Amino acid sequence: MRFAPPRPKSDDERILPLINVVFLLLIFFMLAGRLAASDPFQIAPPESASEGASAARDLVVLVGADGRLALDGAVMDEAALRTALADRLSAGEDMKLHLKADGNAQATRVVAVMELLREAGVEKLKLLTVPGDR
Repeated sequence: MRFAPPRPKSDDERILPLINVVFLLLIFFMLAGRLAASDPFQIAPPESASEGASAARDLVVLVGADGRLALDGAVMDEAALRTALADRLSAGEDMKLHLKADGNAQATRVVAVMELLREAGVEKLKLLTVPGDR
């Protein structure tokens, strides 16, 4: 029994299956992938001269331009924020808290939220900003 030698494949025949696989993977990751949860309301952080990136996110408190508050994506009022923080801080050790305030939020509101966080038991707080133009 004699078999015919395999014919040499052209470059197009070898690359086409690879292109199909890459295209399908691209579509899959575009549809299924989500890098981070979105904030419950629009936040535009103030600019900062420091270039340090934020580390791992443990707890994030958001302060909107209109004064609304949120903890890890859940919108709440001051009393609910205080109790939720007290519960989470008592349950977890070494919890890092980040404050992400809108650049147009009133400074007095941000300071009031900082005082609320201190009263809830927060010892270390990191204010998140975006790098400014130099």
